[in-house]
Amino acid sequence: MKNFFLQFFTWWNGQTLGTRLWTWRTGTKVGEDEMGNIYYEGGKDVDGYTRRWVIYAGEAEGSAVGSGWHGWLHHRVDTPPSEEDYKPHAWQKEHQPNLTGTVGAYRPKGSMLNPEPRPEVSGDYDAWTPGN
Repeated sequence: MKNFFLQFFTWWNGQTLGTRLWTWRTGTKVGEDEMGNIYYEGGKDVDGYTRRWVIYAGEAEGSAVGSGWHGWLHHRVDTPPSEEDYKPHAWQKEHQPNLTGTVGAYRPKGSMLNPEPRPEVSGDYDAWTPGN
């Protein structure tokens, strides 16, 4: 019962009721990633492209989509990673969740939430002023 109300009233917990109905009606499962996200396609959008979407495993977090699936979702590649032997490049980093609003968020020196003093200006920068 709790799951029904979450789907009905929230959009950030997995899928909404509307997404569940759309997926049931027109969706075809294409694959699943290592984080448990499930990818679907089906129907056409206004430009004639096949619709592609993801049902997140847990909280809706856009950064939880891997680079291979991101390319497929945005029609950059036609073949989903589940149908090919996709291997990330050596320069691609492992997934790190969006830490904004958490203790692990980036706080530079001198910000209100970081007690370290701001670094001194080196003097090699001249501010622009009109007429110069």
